[in-house]
Amino acid sequence: MTQPPPPPPNQPPQQGGFGPPSPQQPPQPPQPQPGYGYPQAASAPQPPQPPQPGYGYPAQQPNPYGQQTPAYGQPPAAPYGAQPQNPYAQPTQPGYGYPGQPPAMPMQPQPGQSGGGRNNTVLFIVVAAVVAIALIVGGGIWYASSGGSGKKHDTASSSGGTGGKDGSGGTGGGQEKVPADPAGQLLFQAPMPTANDIVRTVGSWLTDKAYVKTGVAEVSGYDPVRGTKLWTLKLPGPVCAASKHATAENRTAITYQPKWDTAKTVAGCTQIAAIDLDSGKKLWTQTVKSGDYPVDYQNVTVAQHTVAVGDTDGGAAFDIDSGKPLWLPKPGDDCYDAGYGGGAKLVAVRHCGDLDNGRLLIQNLDPKSGKVISEYRMDPGIDYASVVSTDPLVVAAEAGSDSQALDYFSIDNKTGKLLAHISAPGKTYGGRCDGGTRIEDCKEIVVGGGKLYLATAEHDGNGEYSRTNEIVSFDLNTGKPTGQRAEAGDGYTLSPLRMDGSNLLAYKRPPYDKGGQVVSIDGGSFKQSKLLENPATQSVRQAETSMMPDYAEILFGHGRLYMSDVFASKKGDSYDKKYLVVAFGPKG
Repeated sequence: MTQPPPPPPNQPPQQGGFGPPSPQQPPQPPQPQPGYGYPQAASAPQPPQPPQPGYGYPAQQPNPYGQQTPAYGQPPAAPYGAQPQNPYAQPTQPGYGYPGQPPAMPMQPQPGQSGGGRNNTVLFIVVAAVVAIALIVGGGIWYASSGGSGKKHDTASSSGGTGGKDGSGGTGGGQEKVPADPAGQLLFQAPMPTANDIVRTVGSWLTDKAYVKTGVAEVSGYDPVRGTKLWTLKLPGPVCAASKHATAENRTAITYQPKWDTAKTVAGCTQIAAIDLDSGKKLWTQTVKSGDYPVDYQNVTVAQHTVAVGDTDGGAAFDIDSGKPLWLPKPGDDCYDAGYGGGAKLVAVRHCGDLDNGRLLIQNLDPKSGKVISEYRMDPGIDYASVVSTDPLVVAAEAGSDSQALDYFSIDNKTGKLLAHISAPGKTYGGRCDGGTRIEDCKEIVVGGGKLYLATAEHDGNGEYSRTNEIVSFDLNTGKPTGQRAEAGDGYTLSPLRMDGSNLLAYKRPPYDKGGQVVSIDGGSFKQSKLLENPATQSVRQAETSMMPDYAEILFGHGRLYMSDVFASKKGDSYDKKYLVVAFGPKG
């Protein structure tokens, strides 16, 4: 098989980090962490303080950027098989912000200057002086407000969907309107398909006419309210990769196998196709050869009207309407485009050199010609990266020995200059990326309005055995926390979904006796508005909570929520009933 091993049914992967999971280890229950937080804005300049132990600081003082650091891309320690926990089965732990655990601020390196004709920026790690400690009240943390830099960024989104273009970060609002009554209902459930082996079903899209989802060797369009099938595009083999983006005309791209893998042969993900999401029509199919063999493409994206695919054998691009090749791999090139980020712009993650003397480049490209507009060179020791957003440009990488931590790099699209570097320790923040093989596969990380939005790690709530978290934001120009903070509420956990104009959409995973929610968080005030609340019926809630936000595909649009699995079941598996898609919407 060419596909990575999936999680067993109802067992999502752990959060954080790059690379494939390690399924050999037994499931580990999540352990509450000491309280976290960052300091209030300093009232007067203070000299930098050395790193202190405690929550929010790495176990070791990180090396300044520009020095050799351990390569990342190793599997995280936690396995895919981490079961959702019964709230009554967890032992009592010290509460969030327990006395004796002072909150700490993640270190915020400042961007350096490139030199010698290279964008090999040296980052100086500067620890902010702790002048005022965050006030811990009732298991929560209060943050001081801080003003932004005033520089304007266009809004982009990640984790599926498309954002608006209001980049003010203010109260410009979005297309999703707050209903008079947010109470929702189950719209439909699509049954889980089965195959002779576990098969990837990655790919979901939402248009005005259809909700579209990948199945087993097919792509189907569903009526967005009733769930009846509008069309089905049959394929000779499973889908391997699917673009998260589509054109204004609702056209997107996938890669798939020309036949099924067998015990003797591996088909490979060699077929590149564009499809019309409204009609289900396959517009064209292409392959790219390296010598006499077709290239196996695990990465595909759409940027404007360009379909781009990347691999160690080189990147290629095609016009989405005609299928005409725009560029193909160059024989003998010592560099290759491992993959691309799409959407408003096209960004390549380019590897050059060998393992001992390699370099990783982040390139903003002209989608029509492939010409390099700007380039940023990642520092030595960073061998893999994921594209979180192309406009504004933000990439994520593991830069150190902690495989549960991600560092975010905000880069100027026009010049390639590093604007900010944000460290997000895995014990403090959520979000994960698969930068080792799938360049654009990030979950629970959203960029928009000049900010990076991250969920915090789960921690104890106010109620006995309850868990909760928050969403916080960072300024993309300075790398500093903005002071904005949205609480999930006791028993709920928040996951960023996408931007809606200047607002952030987020999903609230519910406690044991409630239905999930979708909320809109105002980009300026951070005030939450409830857009949808799902039924709390046990059977409905079980179907909903089987779709874990850190691995399932979650789309929200037109007041409706669509949650889908990324793996189909193996025939004969004796697990509880599962669904490929669960959809919710307003009543009436």
